[in-house]
Amino acid sequence: MSILVTGGAGFIGSHLVERLLRDTEETVVCLDNFNDFYDPRWKRENLRGVVGHDRFVLVEGDIRDANLLRNVCRRYAVTDIIHLAAHAGVRPSIREPFRYVDVNITGTLTLLEVARDVGCRRFISASSSTVYGADAQAPFREDRLGSVPASPYGVTKRTTEHLCRLYHQLYGLPTLSLRYFSVYGPRLRPDLAMHIFASAIRDGRPLPLFAGGRARRDFTYIDDIIDGTVAAWRSDRVGTEVNLGNHRPVEIRRIVGLLEEALGKRAQVEELPAQLGEMPITCADITRAREWFGYEPKVPIEDGIRHFAAWFRRERWH
Repeated sequence: MSILVTGGAGFIGSHLVERLLRDTEETVVCLDNFNDFYDPRWKRENLRGVVGHDRFVLVEGDIRDANLLRNVCRRYAVTDIIHLAAHAGVRPSIREPFRYVDVNITGTLTLLEVARDVGCRRFISASSSTVYGADAQAPFREDRLGSVPASPYGVTKRTTEHLCRLYHQLYGLPTLSLRYFSVYGPRLRPDLAMHIFASAIRDGRPLPLFAGGRARRDFTYIDDIIDGTVAAWRSDRVGTEVNLGNHRPVEIRRIVGLLEEALGKRAQVEELPAQLGEMPITCADITRAREWFGYEPKVPIEDGIRHFAAWFRRERWH
């Protein structure tokens, strides 16, 4: 038996692969296409701690390749799938909506079909706080979505949730979608705000601060997200969605201040207008995750940013 982790070389995926290898006896199959959304070498660096492990398998390929997926699942006797692979990013999805629909929706549908064919016993799919939309009432509760997501990326994620629910209803596939909220920490993708801010501070470049930095985000440290993901995978909950967040929104301008302190250097802030597709606030109601599988985020933002900054100075301060 083995666990397939799609997008397993990415920021969240690589941390999950490490945890599964540490805390289970299962073979962990990492599937990643190492695309050029950011430097693929960074993804390979993410896996340096697990390459060579006797229960780790790396497969390079695309989640839209049904034949590859079937062969991988059969060759390695995959019983469980944790699906993290996606074309990510809110602003880029406005520029390239067709690409996001193709990768995120078609890729998830292909994976669901293969999971049904091979009799998958657990299918966990990563979703996003972007499914809620700009008019959602905070704190965001799973059964209280806004009218429409604020970006094509959010639309694709809401669609994958519907597909997961549908495959549970039609075929009994044991699906569960996890709505991640602003995950950060070591190995953070370079296109995400905290990494962009840290890079600007490092280089002495203008730091882009949209709408005065008054937007609030439910930043959730990577270790808490991995705790919640593993707990959800071990649970028997199916056919629905669960928030995994921190339930403590923080203003973006406070994040900049904490980064300045942790990196020991002042930012050159550049005030910019609000951006299309951005939500004014994200805030997770985590009651469901607490009650269903004991999820409780432990890392406060001050500690999390110090951990991120220590990694950034060690790995990216050049």
